[in-house]
Amino acid sequence: MSIEQLAETAQAMVAPGKGIIAIDESTTTIAKRFAGVGIENVEENRRAYRELLLTTPKLSDYISGAILYDETIRQSTKAGVPFAKYMAQNGIIPGIKVDKGTHPLAGCPGEVVTEGLDGLRARLEEYYKLGARFAKWRAVINIGDDIPSGTCIEANTHALARYAALCQEQGLVPMVEPEVLMDGDHDIETCYEVTEATLRSLFGALYEHNVLLEGTILKASMVVSGKDCPDQAGVEEVAESTVMCLKSTVPAILPGIVFLSGGQSDRDATAHLDAMNRLGNLPWPLSFSYGRAMQSAALKLWSKDLAGNFAKAQEIVYERAKENGLAALGKWEG
Repeated sequence: MSIEQLAETAQAMVAPGKGIIAIDESTTTIAKRFAGVGIENVEENRRAYRELLLTTPKLSDYISGAILYDETIRQSTKAGVPFAKYMAQNGIIPGIKVDKGTHPLAGCPGEVVTEGLDGLRARLEEYYKLGARFAKWRAVINIGDDIPSGTCIEANTHALARYAALCQEQGLVPMVEPEVLMDGDHDIETCYEVTEATLRSLFGALYEHNVLLEGTILKASMVVSGKDCPDQAGVEEVAESTVMCLKSTVPAILPGIVFLSGGQSDRDATAHLDAMNRLGNLPWPLSFSYGRAMQSAALKLWSKDLAGNFAKAQEIVYERAKENGLAALGKWEG
C-alpha cells in the first residue's frame, strides 16, 4: 500500500460523524462479558454475536470501521460470507487487534508492558490477506504510588512505535492506543500529567521509528478523575482538560483521534465526546472507538433470547452508533 493509500484509509476511519466499533475482545475477555449475562462461551455464540454487531442494518451510517479479534477475522456470517468481505462490501473497514496482551514489566512492580512483537511481521502479512486494512495495539499505563515510571512509559511507547512501523510496512494503518487507566483514586490533574507524559513519549518514539503520522490513528484515553476519586470532574472539565492535553502533545498532521470508553458509562462516554467537539477549533477530528459503551445494552437484551432478540439488539447497536456519531460532530442532544 502506498503512502497515499495509507493516508486515505486513515482519513476514512475518522470521516465526519463516524467512528470505530471495537469488537476485539479475546476469548477470555468475552467469556467474562457472556458470563455476566448468562450466555455460554462457545465459538458459535461468539460468531453469532459478532454477526449481530457487524450486520446491523445501516451501521455504516455512523461506523467507519471495526476492530476484530483473530478468531473473528477468520469467521463468516451464517450465509457463509467472511466477515471481512461482508464489511468491505458494506462500507466498513476491517481492522484487527494484534498485540498479545500485557505482562508484568520486570523491575517495575505494579507496571505492565504489552507483548506481541515476535513474529508480528508475518502475522500482519496474513491479516492483510484476510482483508484487514488497519490494526490496533494497546499499551496500559497504571497510575498509583510512584507509578507510572519513566521506564514503563518508554517501554510501552517504544513497542507501540515498532508495531506501527511494521504495520505501515505491510500496508496497514496502525492505531496506537496508550491507555491511561481510570483505576485508582487519583484526581484529574494527575491523569493530565501522566497522559501528557505518555503522549509526548509516544510521538517521540513514532518519529524515531520513521512512522508516517499521516497514515496513523491515535486511540486515546480521556483525561478523567480516577474512578475512586471522591471529587469527580464534570463533563466540561473532562472535555477541556482532554483537548488541552491533546493540543499540547499531538501533531496537527495526524488524521484523527478516536477515544476508548475505558470503563466509563455509555452516557458519560458520549457526553464527553460531544462536549469536546462543541469546543471547536480542533486540529484533528475527534471520534470514538468504543467497545462496551457501544455493546453492553445490546448484549444484555440479546442474552434474554438469542434468536428472538437478534433484530431488537441490532436496533440498540444502531442507536448507540447514531448517538456517538452525533457526538463526534458536537450535535448530540443527550
